[in-house]
Amino acid sequence: MADHAGRRCCLGWDFSTQQVKVVAVDAELNVFYEDSVHFDRDLLEFGTQGGVHVHEDGLTVTSPVLMWVQALDIILEKMKASGFDFSQVLALSGAGQQHGSVYWKAGASQVLTSLSPDLLLHEQLQACFSISDCPVWMDSSTTAQCRQLEATVGGAQALSCLTGSRAYERFTGNQIAKLYQQNPEAYAHTERISLVSSFAASLFLGSHSPIDYSDGSGMNLLRIQDKVWSQACLGACAPHLEEKLGLPVPSCSVVGAISSYFVQRYGFPPACKVVAFTGDNPASLAGMRLEEGDIAVSLGTSDTLFLWLQEPRPTLEGHIFCNPVDPQHYMALLCFKNGSLMREKIRDEMASSSWSEFSKALQSTEMGNSGNLGFYFDVMEITPEIIGRHRFSAENHEVSAFPWDVEIRALIEGQFMAKKIHAEGLGYRVMPKTKILATGGASHNRDILQVLADVFGTPVYVIDTANSACVGSAYRAFHGLAAGTDVPFSEVVKLAPNPRLAAAPTPGASQVYEALLQRYAMLEQRILTQTRGPLE
Repeated sequence: MADHAGRRCCLGWDFSTQQVKVVAVDAELNVFYEDSVHFDRDLLEFGTQGGVHVHEDGLTVTSPVLMWVQALDIILEKMKASGFDFSQVLALSGAGQQHGSVYWKAGASQVLTSLSPDLLLHEQLQACFSISDCPVWMDSSTTAQCRQLEATVGGAQALSCLTGSRAYERFTGNQIAKLYQQNPEAYAHTERISLVSSFAASLFLGSHSPIDYSDGSGMNLLRIQDKVWSQACLGACAPHLEEKLGLPVPSCSVVGAISSYFVQRYGFPPACKVVAFTGDNPASLAGMRLEEGDIAVSLGTSDTLFLWLQEPRPTLEGHIFCNPVDPQHYMALLCFKNGSLMREKIRDEMASSSWSEFSKALQSTEMGNSGNLGFYFDVMEITPEIIGRHRFSAENHEVSAFPWDVEIRALIEGQFMAKKIHAEGLGYRVMPKTKILATGGASHNRDILQVLADVFGTPVYVIDTANSACVGSAYRAFHGLAAGTDVPFSEVVKLAPNPRLAAAPTPGASQVYEALLQRYAMLEQRILTQTRGPLE
C-alpha cells in the first residue's frame, strides 16, 4: 500500500446483508483499494447464516448490531496494517442494507462523543443498544402493523401517494410499531432510531447522524413530495417517534467532520468530511451514474429496475424514493422475482441447458414472435401478483405449448414488456437521450440485451458494477465535497469509466412492439382477473 501514499481519495462503505465492504477512490475516480469482512466467515461468534438470524416463526429476521460494529473494527485494522494512508482521505460516505433499523439506548450519544482511541469500537459500544438483534429487510413479521398503518391514512393507495410505497412488512415504520407494541420498555429506553445507513454514519461522526431523504423514503414514514415526516404515519406507529428519528436531510449533505476517535486511532485528517450515508439501492444508482431518463436493469436471480423519475406516480406496486443525487427528482424501484432462475429453467427445458442454443432461438425468431405472447411465473411474481405459465396465440387464445424457439423468445420478450409496462405505470417515459444500463448475469448475453433494446426502443449499455453501492458511496462523498446540490452529480463523476454500448434498437422495433405492449398489458389484466376473481 505504500505506493499509494499521498494519493488523495474518498472512501465508500457498504454495510450490506452479508458483509461490510470498503473502496478507496482517487481524484481521477480510479478505485485503488478495496477490502471486505464477511460476517458468516469472519465473525463466527455471532452465528449468522447469510448475515442474519432467522427466528423460529420463519418470519422474524434479525442481525446483531455489534457484528456490524466489529466488522468495521476489523476492516479498519486491516487497512492500518496494510499501510493505508488515512491522512489522505478527504471525505467518506456509505450505504446500508435498506429497511434495517438500529435502536440506540439512552446515554449512547454520550458514549459516541467520548470514545477512547485505545480501544476498539465494539468494546466501547456494547451497552449502547436497546435491542441487540435488529430487524432487517428480510423480516416479514409485521403484517398486522402494515394493515393498521394503511387503515390510519385511508388505504394502501393513499399511503403510497404519501410515502412512495404501500405498507411493506420490512419497512421501518411497521418494524418500529411492532417493537413499540411488543416491547414497550425497550422502545421507552431508546433515545434514537437509525437506519443501517445512518447508524454506520453515526459511528464515523461520533454522534447521531441524520437519516437522508433517499433511504428515509423506504420507511413508510416520509412524505416524498415535501420530504418531511408524515405526522399521521408517525402517530400510527409509536409515540414521540419524531424526536427519536431526528430531522431528515438531503442525501448529498455533509453531516459533519469525522470523529476525533478516527483521527487519533487511524490518522484520518480532522477536516475529513462525513457525507450522509444512504440505502444500498440509491447508492447503486449513484455507482451506475444514472442520469435523468435513464434505466438500470439488474438481471440477476430476481430482476430489478431502477428508474430516474421527474414526475412520479405512486401505485400499489414498486417503490418511489427520493433521488440520492438530485433532490428535485425521484428514483423508482421495481422488483421481478422470476428473473434468472426462470431463464435458466426455460434454457434447460428448451435449449438442452445451452446458452448458445438459447441465443440461436432469439436470433432465428423474428421481433414480436409472430404475435405469440407468454407469461412465465414459476413462483408467485411481485409485479404483478401472478403465478403459473400462460401462453397466448396471435389471436389471444390461450395455448398449452409453443415450439422451443418461440417459447424462448416469448419468455424474454414477455419479461421485458412487463418491465416497460410497469415502469410506465410509475410515471416513467423513454426520452430521446434515455439509455439502459444492464448489469447482472444475463447482461453478458448479447442476444438477450438485443431484445431489451428492441422492446424499450433505446440503446443498452453494460458497465462493471461489481461494487456499485460501494463505488457509488465514494462518488457521493466527492459530490458532498463539491457542495452537493449546487454542482450536478454528473459533473463530479465525469471522469469515471464510460459504459460500453452492447445493443442498439433494430430499425422498426418500436412499431412492432407498440401494439404488442398493449396486448401484453390487456392479457396480464385478464390473467389477474381470472386468478383473483372480478370482485377483488
